[in-house]
Amino acid sequence: LPAGELSWEDAVHGRISFKGEDIRDFVILRSDRSPLYNFAVVVDDIDMQITHVLRGDDHISNTPKQLAVYRALGASLPIFGHVPMIHGPDGKKLSKRHGATAVGDYQHLGILPEAMRNFLALLGWSPGGDREIMSIEELRNLFSLDGTLKKPSVFDTTKLEWMNGQYLTAKSAEELYPLVQPELAKLGLNGTRDAALRAITAVKTRSRTTLDVARQVAVRLDERFVTLDEKAKKEIARDPTGYHAALAASVVALGNAEWTHEGLETALRNLAEERNVPAGKVFQPIRIALTGGTVSEPVNELLMVVGKEAALRRLEGASLT
Repeated sequence: LPAGELSWEDAVHGRISFKGEDIRDFVILRSDRSPLYNFAVVVDDIDMQITHVLRGDDHISNTPKQLAVYRALGASLPIFGHVPMIHGPDGKKLSKRHGATAVGDYQHLGILPEAMRNFLALLGWSPGGDREIMSIEELRNLFSLDGTLKKPSVFDTTKLEWMNGQYLTAKSAEELYPLVQPELAKLGLNGTRDAALRAITAVKTRSRTTLDVARQVAVRLDERFVTLDEKAKKEIARDPTGYHAALAASVVALGNAEWTHEGLETALRNLAEERNVPAGKVFQPIRIALTGGTVSEPVNELLMVVGKEAALRRLEGASLT
């Protein structure tokens, strides 16, 4: 290209400059007269009266060539802004090797649309401060190219799931039920709407995806879906005799208890006093037997969700195995 400066004031990176003499002449038409990218994109943008060209910063090297075309055509320049690329956790450009890359894939993995939108908005952009959860209206009002970051951002799936969990927590069980019900139906749990709503309320604050919600609801509605996790197995292995004895005693205490949140709490704490053990030694075996894990909603709430008849049957069965 002719000697001289080819520069522009980038909306993200500030002034960027190339020397024309450092850029080799480039082909703009194939032998069949069809245009190549750096020529076609300029003509198209001029024709469409494009005012802002915002794209990945991997296009920075194309921009001086396009500036030369704009000059040759006597057209005014749009505002260019080159945003940072999105990288995977390994620091390399995000690609299929990092797993799901299509938005639809994440929907099937139980990510809510509003959570994905919020997460993507914060990749390469910041509104300032520590705020992270924002509605679409707030994003519209806050967005400015001034907040665009210059360094590549990392597509952190753990962060996405955390953000999704915040949105799950904020939704009511009624709002979540239509999203969870198809997964429950796949498991054969049909006609359980009221019970499912109670379970969704209990588990949504500890879930990261709608698939998590569905799995935890299934565990509470049907003992077939209870599988001991590794932490639960280790907990039982520390004192198997104490575990089974606690369950057997719990069945008796709960069978005589008033089946309310307060009544169940009182019955279990009284049992702990009678056995002269910390309350956790009574609560945790019940939690493990009913969910297969060591973390759940409060045990009295868990018992209410499972229901008296099912809870007593499941606890008695677990005390004997």
